[in-house]
Amino acid sequence: MHPTKKILNLGENAVDEMLEGAVLAHSGHIRQVEGSPRSIMSQTAPVAGKVGLVIGGGSGHEPTFLGFVGRGLADAAAIGNVFASPPPDPILACTKAVDGGAGILYMYGNYAGDVMNFDMAAEMAAMDDIEVRTVLTTDDVASASLDERDKRRGVAGNFFIFKAAGAACDLMLDLDACERIARKANDRTFTMGVALSPCSLPQTRKPNFEIGSDEMEIGLGIHGEPGIERGPLRSADEIVDDMMDRIFSEMPAETGDSVAILVNSLGSTPLMELYIINRRVRQRLAENGLAVHATWVGHYCTSLEMAGASVTIMHLDAELVQMIDHPCDCAMFRSG
Repeated sequence: MHPTKKILNLGENAVDEMLEGAVLAHSGHIRQVEGSPRSIMSQTAPVAGKVGLVIGGGSGHEPTFLGFVGRGLADAAAIGNVFASPPPDPILACTKAVDGGAGILYMYGNYAGDVMNFDMAAEMAAMDDIEVRTVLTTDDVASASLDERDKRRGVAGNFFIFKAAGAACDLMLDLDACERIARKANDRTFTMGVALSPCSLPQTRKPNFEIGSDEMEIGLGIHGEPGIERGPLRSADEIVDDMMDRIFSEMPAETGDSVAILVNSLGSTPLMELYIINRRVRQRLAENGLAVHATWVGHYCTSLEMAGASVTIMHLDAELVQMIDHPCDCAMFRSG
């Protein structure tokens, strides 16, 4: 098996060199916390009396996580190695750097390493009298059954869940309200993905799983975790119908309800294919009498160069509409 081609120097330096380049490109939005280069903070933080939103996780999912740091969204992001949780130290550095005296909200995907390290950072923050609350994202419909939703992974739905929580924090709501809105956003966000090819880590440059040239996998995780079904590659409409059927089976929406859509590339899937997916998603939503309030299509939560896509639907209510519409200005994402 030939090593994959990447534009790198040394694989083990990829994350730090990426962060250096990102901060140079987006210096109006982000900076590295002094003494902690894996801690990325907003140029507008800290804000006195504002709940600080700290997100984070492994590298390789860009623009998640550092791309969502900025005014109106996350105040800081702790960055781990590729597909690996950040250790407690950069999480704690983020926490201290953006503490405005109103508490800190931790938000990240539900992965064992992240839970362990963010929990350790929260305990350390408590010793400095900083109150931390945690909301895990669990939007991946494929990763556990509905009655075990707390075991599900957080994937591209992070985008909507972070967006809602960031708006609540930016509106200067208190920690209780920010946590409540974050939990509601997570409870009303549903993601299904499909993978067509693996990706390879910078250090190994070997595919992280094997799949046939004519196969696809429904429900594959963003680190290459097994999905729920592997089979022959189908047409775009058939793939979307499968994903939407699974989402509709869980989302208790009624005719006239409003949703937001995210059609996300897992890395190498181009906009042409994403817009073909979006076309069918809109058809299915219309057939179910659901109104589309907002749509985003593009690269929002990737898995390096993996081929594939995910569809995320957020079931809106009046409060979540306000949060999704609230303006933000981040390193790699702007809205409103």
